[in-house]
Amino acid sequence: MRYVYSSPQPSSAAASATPDEFRAALGQLASGVSLVTCHDPEDGEDVGMTATSFLSVSLEPPLVLVSVREDSRMDELLARTDTWAVSLLGEEHRPLASRFAMKGRLSDRLLFADAPHRRGPHTGAPLITGALATVECRTEQRIPAGDHTLVLGRVLEAHVTGAGTGPLLYFRGAYRQLGS
Repeated sequence: MRYVYSSPQPSSAAASATPDEFRAALGQLASGVSLVTCHDPEDGEDVGMTATSFLSVSLEPPLVLVSVREDSRMDELLARTDTWAVSLLGEEHRPLASRFAMKGRLSDRLLFADAPHRRGPHTGAPLITGALATVECRTEQRIPAGDHTLVLGRVLEAHVTGAGTGPLLYFRGAYRQLGS
């Protein structure tokens, strides 16, 4: 038996969800929370952003993808340098996730000042101490997508820390933990 998919014929007036409708619908999807970091070789500063749009793409070769807001400091930096890192955050990292997600936030230098971290051996990017896992990446491709850039990265190193907490999740517009 063969299955054939045929898409419906487009109407003359294409429908489109509003940003609020789209945000409400996708808010029903629980996402893991991570901190994407990069070291700026030009000024020596570290840049970080909270991300709920980080996912694995392939095992062979090991590839991941992160969505970065267009025209953000992270987007600008990832256009200039090709290495970055991701720390998968646990429940105890909620304050850190909130800090790096703030709009109109402090400088990145101040954000990292008391965030316990070490330097990634392959990227020089900050890796959060006590994160559930860390991943260091080299950019393979940047793909413009609406008001974001999709950054596809080859995994240079992945490390599970063995931290005993559960993951920090984002669901219905708020940080959550398993069982809450």
